[in-house]
Amino acid sequence: MSYPGYGPPSAPALEARGLSKTFGSIQAVRELSFSVQRGSVTGFLGPNGSGKSTTLRMMLGLVRPTTGDAVVNGVPYTSLAHPSRVVGAVLDAQSVHPKRTARHHLRLFTPVLGLPDQRADEVLALVGLTEAADRPAGQFSLGMRQRLALATALLGDPEILVLDEPANGLDPEGIAWLRDFLRSYARSGRTVLVSSHIIREVEQIVDHLVILSYGSLVYQGSIDQLRQMRPGHVLVAASDPPALAVALAARGVTDTRIGPDGRLVVTGSSEPDISSAAADAGVTVFGTTAEHIDLEQVFLSMTTSQYVSAPVGPNQPQGQWGGPPQQYGPPQQYGPPAQQYGPPPQQWGPPQQWGPPPNQQPPTQPGQWNGGQG
Repeated sequence: MSYPGYGPPSAPALEARGLSKTFGSIQAVRELSFSVQRGSVTGFLGPNGSGKSTTLRMMLGLVRPTTGDAVVNGVPYTSLAHPSRVVGAVLDAQSVHPKRTARHHLRLFTPVLGLPDQRADEVLALVGLTEAADRPAGQFSLGMRQRLALATALLGDPEILVLDEPANGLDPEGIAWLRDFLRSYARSGRTVLVSSHIIREVEQIVDHLVILSYGSLVYQGSIDQLRQMRPGHVLVAASDPPALAVALAARGVTDTRIGPDGRLVVTGSSEPDISSAAADAGVTVFGTTAEHIDLEQVFLSMTTSQYVSAPVGPNQPQGQWGGPPQQYGPPQQYGPPAQQYGPPPQQWGPPQQWGPPPNQQPPTQPGQWNGGQG
């Protein structure tokens, strides 16, 4: 059953349906469709320029799509009866007047949202800014401004948080705090959509991923499913690697090879299963090492950077960043001249006429001349 400002309870918290956006000749987003389920933390990933921020703005009614639409709780954002109590968003941590204190900034919004002023102090405590409540925002670090922006989004106690690059500027302690905060927020049954271009920032936070490249969807699913797309390897030091490979093949594990160091590289099997197969085949296992595929490498393989740099290396054309062009070396004439730096010519002494005037003798005392005539 639905009521004004809300869709049916079974509707996703957020949903994009065929979203496209063109700016002049630039197509920022291309036929994008995805959904964010309630009670989840979903990572919205893609390289810089992949259309993440544009998509978030379309979902929140700040940018009009060229085609398609987006809904929050089953209805357009502009149709929500109490939007601040449904969605809290951080799209720009810099939108704070530098001379306003953190408390003053938040209290500008409380009457508009129908909230008591004390709510400002409550959210400042939530984000760890109580001691900085009366400092001008212009004195805040980037990480502190991120926290203040999050406090603003939390004023209405929303059921959905939409955060655009919230870890930007946070130190390791701040990132750990953000991770714990978002996890506890989702555990209370609420929903988080957090964007980033660095998968390691959100890997320990999110349950699901939506990955973009060039404005198009390239992956939607759980983070565990993404890991399974590139399974890890087990390196096995064994007395007879070929015999172990045969034993594993008999159990249906066929992705094996001998590595450069002589160990057997096994994909698609666990260490206990490998040890069991080795025991049945009479092969001694000296040791195993599990190698897990880095999610960042999987992410990079799925996305394409919008701005590809020139290659770096000795084969690069001259004049690009593979090294300085040949003409950048010192000109040959910068070496020492061949001959003119030798001893001066003979005429480099004082002129021969340098001496006392004619008919005069050198002075015998300072300031006097002897032998002068006249």
